[in-house]
Amino acid sequence: MTHRLRALGGWMLAWLLLSAAGAAWLAHAQLEALQAAFDTDGRIVHRILSQQVVQNDAVLATLALAGGEGAAGGEARLPAVYPSILRVQRRAPGEAWNDAALAQAEVRSRAQRGPVLADADLARGRYRLVIGAAPASFALDIDLAAAVPWRDWPADPKTAPARMALVHQGQRFELQGGRDAEAPGGWHFRFRKPLASASQPFEVDAERRVGWGELPWGRMLAWAAGMAVLLAGARLLRRQRTERRRAEELLRLGQVARLNTLGELAAGMAHELNQPLTAVLASTQAARRLLDEEPPETGAARDAMAQAALQARRAADVLGRLRGTLERPDAARREPVDLRQAARRALHLLEPEGERRHTAMRLEAPEQPVRALADPVALEQIVHNLLMNALQALEEVPPARREVLLRVRAQDGQALLSVSDTGPGIPAELRSRVFQPFFSTRSGGLGLGLSLSETLAAGMGGALAEGGAPGQGACFVLSLPLA
Repeated sequence: MTHRLRALGGWMLAWLLLSAAGAAWLAHAQLEALQAAFDTDGRIVHRILSQQVVQNDAVLATLALAGGEGAAGGEARLPAVYPSILRVQRRAPGEAWNDAALAQAEVRSRAQRGPVLADADLARGRYRLVIGAAPASFALDIDLAAAVPWRDWPADPKTAPARMALVHQGQRFELQGGRDAEAPGGWHFRFRKPLASASQPFEVDAERRVGWGELPWGRMLAWAAGMAVLLAGARLLRRQRTERRRAEELLRLGQVARLNTLGELAAGMAHELNQPLTAVLASTQAARRLLDEEPPETGAARDAMAQAALQARRAADVLGRLRGTLERPDAARREPVDLRQAARRALHLLEPEGERRHTAMRLEAPEQPVRALADPVALEQIVHNLLMNALQALEEVPPARREVLLRVRAQDGQALLSVSDTGPGIPAELRSRVFQPFFSTRSGGLGLGLSLSETLAAGMGGALAEGGAPGQGACFVLSLPLA
């Protein structure tokens, strides 16, 4: 169960990372698109306002060129032609301005040889331009609100999210208020650029704040859902593949177990039948000697008894050859095997069985490999047999107390692997018989698993022993030579 929870946690972590990465990418793309649109609107506003202020310079330059005869009539018609021009003032030769600011501006205009800003009241949306020329100088009173070409404006100023204004020396003329421009948090966009006229040194100042609500939550949630479906499918495919491999491994292990069990059964039968066959042989030989001592017996009786003895000896030879054929591989076939990996493979194979029986299975092993000289297949079967015995023994205890512990360690030149459970244990009077063939404390058991495991352990130069304490569950310890 713990292994499955860790695996599920790994998949959840992968989903969280992929969802977060995708959401961050979508949010970044959305913010880039919003900033691009904001910058485009700022450039459009700067261009159309620059056209307006350059037009004011052109009007003043035209008035200066036509400042002589007939200029008065043109001055009177200018406010009708240009709604942004509220009034045109003219200073004829020999006259003086009625405003000191205009007089000072004319001096600066003559020095710079072009129009200059006399003064500005951006709070009211007003400012004045002056050009010093001969024979007459001129001044324009300009209305900023009327100068803005709203028909060319890139967005509805009442609902547009960006805040825009013309600024000059701490003064502001609001062009559009913007939506949530002063809201804290989120992301802040800023655009600031001076207009294309030296005489009217105003700057377009635009800013926008993007709140969390403007992120593409729908697409982000769709991405997270897509990642969940994709990872769920990958997890299902991986699980199916793991289950298929586990089934194949269990099938292979079952086939090996059946062959070894058959070998153990045949060896046991050979051992059990050899004694009665020997007795038959001894009896027939004794009968022959008795018959030989009685002269009245005929030769046919002696020939029959001799034939019986011959057949009995032949049966014994056949069984002996069968037992020799079914002997386990010797120690020469051993190789270095990491006991930790063998224990992990066994736990992996029996993980579904442990979950079905509501049994917790744990492994305690050092960080360094513990390598033993062993036959990998025989070692795998021993661990499998010990784990299955432990799972079956735990059927007699409540599910909350069912636990199997595998421990791997190296001690005194031996590689040790122990399997202990929290079951009822083995009674003291039966411990000496647990490795005998055909002895089982479980109803319906063949009694060959532990006997076979002990034989396999001995064939690898090791040993299998019962090391549980009375009343504390069963514990079997497999010891093998260290590689």
